[in-house]
Parts: sequence; structure tokens; C-alpha cells
Amino acid sequence: MVVLQGKSVFGGIAVGKLLFLKKATGQIKRYKVDTPDAEIERFEQAKQIAISQLEELYQKALAEVGEANAMILQVHQMMLEDLDYLDSIKNIITTQGVNAEYAVGVTADNFVQIFSSMEDEYMRERAADIKDISERLIRTLQKEENNIEITEPVIIAAEDLAPSETVQLDKSKILSFVTRKGSVNSHTAILARTMNIPAIIGIGDELLDDFNCKSVIIDGFTGTVYIEPDEKTTDEMLRKKRKDDERKTLLLELKGKENITKSGRKIKLYANIGDPSDIGAVLNNDAGGIGLLRSEFLYMDKQTFPTEEEQFIVYRYIVESMAGKKVIIRTLDIGADKQADYFQLPEEENPAMGYRAIRICLTQKDIFKTQLRALFRASAYGNLSIMFPMIISVEEVHEIKEIIEEVKNELKEVGIDYDQNLELGIMIETPAAAMISDLLAKEVDFFSIGTNDLTQYTTAIDRQNPKLEKFYHPYHPAIFRLIEMTAENAHKNGIWVGICGELAADLSVTERFLQMGIDELSVSPGMVLELRKKVREIE
Repeated sequence: MVVLQGKSVFGGIAVGKLLFLKKATGQIKRYKVDTPDAEIERFEQAKQIAISQLEELYQKALAEVGEANAMILQVHQMMLEDLDYLDSIKNIITTQGVNAEYAVGVTADNFVQIFSSMEDEYMRERAADIKDISERLIRTLQKEENNIEITEPVIIAAEDLAPSETVQLDKSKILSFVTRKGSVNSHTAILARTMNIPAIIGIGDELLDDFNCKSVIIDGFTGTVYIEPDEKTTDEMLRKKRKDDERKTLLLELKGKENITKSGRKIKLYANIGDPSDIGAVLNNDAGGIGLLRSEFLYMDKQTFPTEEEQFIVYRYIVESMAGKKVIIRTLDIGADKQADYFQLPEEENPAMGYRAIRICLTQKDIFKTQLRALFRASAYGNLSIMFPMIISVEEVHEIKEIIEEVKNELKEVGIDYDQNLELGIMIETPAAAMISDLLAKEVDFFSIGTNDLTQYTTAIDRQNPKLEKFYHPYHPAIFRLIEMTAENAHKNGIWVGICGELAADLSVTERFLQMGIDELSVSPGMVLELRKKVREIE
């Protein structure tokens, strides 16, 4: 048995034979042409054919994975019209008197080298797009077909997969795919997640051609590939697969159904996640969106502050992955039990009530503005909303808005797009915020109630202290009164209200929350379907 390790793109267990996908592009021959103008015309015809093919793939992807994920195929069409790219090809044909295939190949190599050497990770990813459109042009010019027709269920292996290839795969015959190269930020990875294909990328050269047609087990949850697994591993993986299949059965029964009570009350069910690796679980469990993305993962376990560009790449990736579904990102909530040395936060006797979250952002505005610029830039690529933690006053909201206006003006000055209608919300996690929720509701577009901290601050119980478990009372009447008050004030002022704390996943109080008028519940991805089942059973 050979065990390989890569990066998981989408979870799941697959058992089957490995089939290496061989691309049809052969060696490009260089030869002289007598009439360069005629060769340019041949190239133009191939370009139009390639654009038409990409349009067909775009329409297919649009139906299968949504507009945001299909957009890369439109980008590829635009890249085929890029003047720098086209001028390079035509110039080589004209000045050297050579065939179009050779000119495309040389141009592609040059552009790929340029993009691959860029510092910006997102721009480096575009090298794969240049390679993809160039290979399509060369195949068209050579009248080759990129034959990726699969006749039986297999696990696909490849050096890498271009977005257009991923779209063409027949999902009914693809058990999984594994690649030597690739990135979790690539469009291929985004499409794979949305298409629900278990996948592992970045295995490296250890994924040998010799493994072709051998029995393989893919553990998409851990990113592990087992080549010719032994009996013990096979039994363990099959048990894991059966458990996953049972969960998928529940998914199939409830997927696509509305979160609606028997009396007709509709509610939004979103998912809480801690980093982008959870996106696959969000989509697989059919959540309506992301109700809470904790942005601290970008700051933790680092030696210095993440740059605007680093944050933008991640935020853009997340909103594109969600294909138009709502993504609510909470701004930096560091401090208390979440520490990063380079912040140099002072030691405090009571850090839970100390220098944390929005208090850091409003006193170190350069950190805050960096995150806000990245968030607003990412808002142009999907359905993004921003919410702010640990709010206790209207004055804090006013100060946040002033900083946001500065960010908007800065982006406008340099011509960077952002969503003009981006929703802003706040977390209600202190009694102070709940008590003045009527005033706060006039300032924002939505509330999200964080019941964990709300319970801690209302009952004066440190939820991190195990000695206080006996006194911790999540169903304290005061908590529910504050939640109900917040919901009433939200609706009186025309905004929606959700819950993103642990109580949101407590099925024993779901009906009570609906009676209060809660519009949205955000829970861990694995709880979405159970909560949907509960909602649909409520009278």
C-alpha cells in the first residue's frame, strides 16, 4: 500500500480505479508560412471557434454551478480578446513568418512566465488560465479534440485540471479527482466544490503514472490517497464511507427544500465557519449562505499583520465559492481567548471585558481600514455583508461609518469597484446592545445575536471556566427576554435579525425563536439539515 498526502478541496470517500487524464495536445511543430496574412486569418477563425466553445461551456456551467463560478469561462473569452495577447501572437506570425500554433505556444510560455513570477497569489493563479486558453487555441488550430470522455466510474488523476475541463467532466462517472498540482484558491477548486466532486490537489510528483488503473481509495476529508490499500485500511474507509453515505441520504431528502414551518413561516438557515476549508461543508449541507465567517483565522498563527492583498484574495475566494449566496464576514474579533503575539495586547485581569474586537479596531484604525478595504474590494465579486462585534453604543457605529466612508472614497479615487448596496450589521452580544437595540436598529441593516457572549455578560459567568459549569444557565429567562426585545426592535425599524451563537443549533428552543420572530439561524454546517428538519416539523 502506498499512502499519498495532498490538500483537500472537497470532502468525501471514493473507492475505485485510478485513470490518468491525458491531454490531446501534442508537440507543436514550427514551420514557415508563405503568406503570414492568411495564417493570421486562420488564427482569427480558430479564436472565434474557441470563444464559441467557451460560451457553450459557460452556459453549461451556469446551469450547474451558478453565475459566480461560471464567470471564469467568460473571463477566458475576454482573455482571448486581450490586445497584448493577440498582438504578441500576430507579431510572431508576421515577423518570423511562422505557423499560428507555434506563435500561440511561444506567447503562452512568455505570458505564463510573467504571471507565475508575480508576487500577488491571485495573479499567479491566472497563469493557469493563460495556459488553458492557449491550449484550446492550439487544439482548434491542429483540429484536435481534448478527449475527456469517460465510459465508466473512475477516479480521475491529472497533472492539473483547467476550469473548462472540470466543467466538461461527466459527474455521474467521476468518483473523485486527484492532481499533482493545483491550489485551493484556483477556479478549478471552486468549481469542484460547487459540483460536489471529492477532490485532492497538490500531491506532487509522488502521484506516479504507474498508478494508472490501480485500485485507490480517496479520503477527501483528510486529503489522503491510498494506492492499493490493505484490508484493514479498506474496511476502515468503507465504514467511513457508509457513515458519509447515510448523511448524504439525509441531504438528498432535504436538499432544495424550503426552511418553512407547517404554518408557512419561512426562515433562513446559514452556516458558521472559521476558515475557507469549511466552505465545502457549507455547500454540501445546502446552507442558504454563511451567517458568520470568523475572520480571525487570517490573523492567528502569523508573525505579522495580514496585508490588504492577502485578505482580499481570501475574501474574494470565499464569496466566489458561495456562488451568489449570502456571506456575512465578521470583522476582526481578537483579544480575550484569541491572542496573537504581534498585536502586543496588554495582560488584563478580565480580558473578556477588556481590549478586544471593535475596541482594537477603533483605536488602531490602520488595522481596521486595511481589513475594510479588502472586504469592500471583495464585495464586487459576490453577495458579501459585513458585521461588527462587541458593539455597545450608537457612537461606536457612527465612528465605524465614518471610517467606512473614508475607505469608500479611497477606493473611488483609484477606480476600484465595490458593492454600493453592501449590507452592514452588528452583533448583539452585550446587554447594553440589546437594551438600546431600538436605537442601533436605525443605524444598520441587520442584527446577529451572539448568544454565547450574551449569556456570559448577562449572567456574569465566564464560559471558559470549567468550575462554573454548574452555574452556567443558557436558558436563563433574562437571555430570552433580551433576544425577544432585540427581535421586536429590529422589526419595528425594518431590519432582519438572526442568531449565530450556540443556542441557534439547540433544537429544543427553535420553535421559541421562531415565535419571537427570528428571521435567520446560523449554525455549524453539519447542523443545517437537522435544523431544516426541525423547522419543517414545527406547527
